[in-house]
Amino acid sequence: MGHRFWPWLVLIVSLALAGLSIFRLEQAGAGLVTSDLAVGETPVTVVSRPDVTDAPVVVIAHGFAGSRQLMIGFAQTLAQAGYIVASYDLEGHGRNPVPMSGDVASIDGTTRLLVAELGRVIDASLGLHGANGQLALLGHSMASDIIVRQAIADSRVDATVAVSMFSTAVTADAPANLLVINGAWETALAAEGLRVLRLSDPDARFAQTLGDPAAGTGRRAVLAPSVEHVGVLYAPTSMVETRDWLNAVFARPHATPVAARGGWIALLIVSVTALAWPLAQLARPLRAAKPPKRLPRGTFWAASLVPTILTPLILWPFEIGFLPVLVADYLALHFALFGLIGLSFLARAGALRWDATGLLLALPIAVFCIGVFGSMLDIYVASFFAIGARIWIVLAIAAGAVPFMLADAYLTEAGRAPLWRVLVVRTNALVSLGIATALDIEGLFFLLLILPIILLFFVLFGTLGGWIGRATQRPIAAGVGLGVFLGWALGMTFPLFAV
Repeated sequence: MGHRFWPWLVLIVSLALAGLSIFRLEQAGAGLVTSDLAVGETPVTVVSRPDVTDAPVVVIAHGFAGSRQLMIGFAQTLAQAGYIVASYDLEGHGRNPVPMSGDVASIDGTTRLLVAELGRVIDASLGLHGANGQLALLGHSMASDIIVRQAIADSRVDATVAVSMFSTAVTADAPANLLVINGAWETALAAEGLRVLRLSDPDARFAQTLGDPAAGTGRRAVLAPSVEHVGVLYAPTSMVETRDWLNAVFARPHATPVAARGGWIALLIVSVTALAWPLAQLARPLRAAKPPKRLPRGTFWAASLVPTILTPLILWPFEIGFLPVLVADYLALHFALFGLIGLSFLARAGALRWDATGLLLALPIAVFCIGVFGSMLDIYVASFFAIGARIWIVLAIAAGAVPFMLADAYLTEAGRAPLWRVLVVRTNALVSLGIATALDIEGLFFLLLILPIILLFFVLFGTLGGWIGRATQRPIAAGVGLGVFLGWALGMTFPLFAV
């Protein structure tokens, strides 16, 4: 009785929590009007009150590997405050079909092209119904440099909000009315924010306002507590500081609701992931007769450590550039080689076995992850169903991610291995990518941005794979299913780049 009761209870509770999260996320945008427009090929989402008139415009730009959805909290908070907010997908990102191009290391390369795109979005946004000609820019991470450079060159910009900022263009008095927001855990970027503030006053401190925002001379830097590079986008401090800063600049003193989305998004992600546990129990009738083989300790360490060290060393001498996505081609080869080396050790130890049933089970796993979890991400977090040109990129990365996740599934015995073995396997995967980046910091710098995503993937979907593995005792099911999903997630996330 108990064995049948718990899956139903978890299913009902997970659905209820997911429903509550969706309700609260939708509630943050209640009363607002959302519309889409295209500025050339650039997709733009406009959010405002239905009766808005005589309103300043705020143009919002996301960071590297992001999309408009990541910035919804800022858009809703500012729209509720009476602003007209235009968020867009930068070239190469989200649903923008135009790839990034130019030299990413040169100000006259990719940066110049992205600044030009921002200028076009600004021109269109200032022509929106109800706009009064006043303008503010907000950008995160990579886009913070883009908006700073545009604000310095464009006299129409009245205020700039730079989140997780790094820009060499900032001076003591330009751009006008600069607010810098960092997560308290962004140690290096937080130090940069304080350095920029002290260009105006060497004794300045965080949360101290310099100058007068109403006169165009405002400067302020703040820390959002207990958040990092992504969490800063959901922190209530970020929303309140942004709203209040722009209200000070544009003399709009009224307090309005803040879109507190972070906790509800976290609950939605956890509850949707938890749905996989009761669903995994449905596969128990297909459970394999024998559990996966446990490797002797020496063989386990060899299968885990050798690919960690050997993979980046083998790939280091080669120039890799066969996909129109930044570093994704390297990542695909790294995953493939890492996985194949690990699988060769497993094969020699007799731990691999052909499993047609497990292969069939991989299909519903991939469908659940991409269809259910991915749909939730696409609506509330970040673009997950982008343009059709990315399907070939997804297939290429998945070709590497499948052996990578297969090796992971067998080394962790489909979730049955001791915790220390699981931690060793997943830590080594991250360490290997870290070694690759250290060997070629200029060419693979953007790999650093993927490390937190891989860590989150292991936390969420490693847990999911463990549920499936323990229910079925079939490593191939989780390995192939999650490998396909990892390929999809990275192929849809990393920016397109014209090679």
